Amino acid sequence: MPLHRLSHITMGVPDVAATSAYYADFGLTDLGDGRFATVDGGEQLKIVQAPRRRLEELVVGADSPDDIDRISAALRRLEVPVVRDAHRLRAVDPGTEVTVTVEVDPRITQTAPAPVPYNAPGRAERPNVRAPGVLREDSVRPRRLGHVVLGSTDQEASQRFFSEGIGFKVSDLVEGSAAFMRCSTDHHNVLVQRAPLAFLHHSSWQVDDVDEVGRGATRMLQGHPERHVWGLGRHQVGSNFFWYLRDPAGNFSEYYSDMDCIVDDQLWTPEVWEGARALYNWGPPVPPSFLRPDDLAALMTGAHDAS
Repeated sequence: MPLHRLSHITMGVPDVAATSAYYADFGLTDLGDGRFATVDGGEQLKIVQAPRRRLEELVVGADSPDDIDRISAALRRLEVPVVRDAHRLRAVDPGTEVTVTVEVDPRITQTAPAPVPYNAPGRAERPNVRAPGVLREDSVRPRRLGHVVLGSTDQEASQRFFSEGIGFKVSDLVEGSAAFMRCSTDHHNVLVQRAPLAFLHHSSWQVDDVDEVGRGATRMLQGHPERHVWGLGRHQVGSNFFWYLRDPAGNFSEYYSDMDCIVDDQLWTPEVWEGARALYNWGPPVPPSFLRPDDLAALMTGAHDAS
């Protein structure tokens, strides 16, 4: 597809310093001035001042100016205002209130980690040595930004904006409430779900394997049990391992690994899932605060007061 990656997000929060310290602990490289980088994706997060937590901007990478032309025309057919130049365009999705920028951007090249040997019934791939996962001592460093999940006050319109306008492909749906969409070979890069207000539910960051998911979360929880949200588990839709944590602003951040990869659209059939069955295949029960973040009522009051 002409789109090829989720390049960058800008996150608005009331306390930039506290939130920046959290994402440095999370394993992102602190570039200064609220900017953070991943190992493979380069600079992928910027944290800025905002009255309430929200996603300010989402940047998507495209291959060429011709792709920008096509996307601009598609958005105008949806009667969405567009601001553009030769190499990028900007448009706002009214449902999520996020500014989406599409720009010509080089593709990410990732080097695969060394294969991890797993012993199994009748197969000893790691004889006489301990598992590599228990020998690791280095800090967990996210490889790249994977996806964001956004609350939308008009989920159907947001789905049209991202799919018919920007050019995302629909991978799976949750009946009447959410759409998993991709701009790369990942199962999803954006999920828009029905919500009483526009807000950022979580950002998700790729690590090498399930050991890195567990190691990263364990390290984040040392001395900070309040950061825990949900995990360890494996999602049903997308299939990835997950562990969710909470930053000081109230946004969730996810370590993930082993997500479904769609390299041939003809070989993937989107399904329509029902409610909680879509959330996880195994793991702890879904906490109520994951489905409805604890600060949602306050965010709604603040949004109402601001208007």
